[in-house]
Amino acid sequence: MDTLIPFDSLDSDTLNNVLNDIVSRDGTDYGEYDLSTEQKREQALRSLKSGEAVLLFDTESETVQLVSKQAVQQRY
Repeated sequence: MDTLIPFDSLDSDTLNNVLNDIVSRDGTDYGEYDLSTEQKREQALRSLKSGEAVLLFDTESETVQLVSKQAVQQRY
C-alpha cells in the first residue's frame, strides 16, 4: 500500500533532496518553458504548501512521487 508522507515532517535538507529527485526524473514535463531545477523545486514546494499536491511513497517502485491531492482522493 502506498504511504502519504507529510512534507512538513521532513527536515529541509531531506525535503530538498526528495524534490530534486522528483523534478529531475526523465519524462517530467513543465510545459513549453524550460525551468531550472531550482524553479521546478520551488514550484513543487508551492504545490505542497498550498495543499494541491502531496508526497506519496510508491511501495511498488520504492520511490517518492509528487501527486495531485485530487488524484490521491480519486485513487482511494
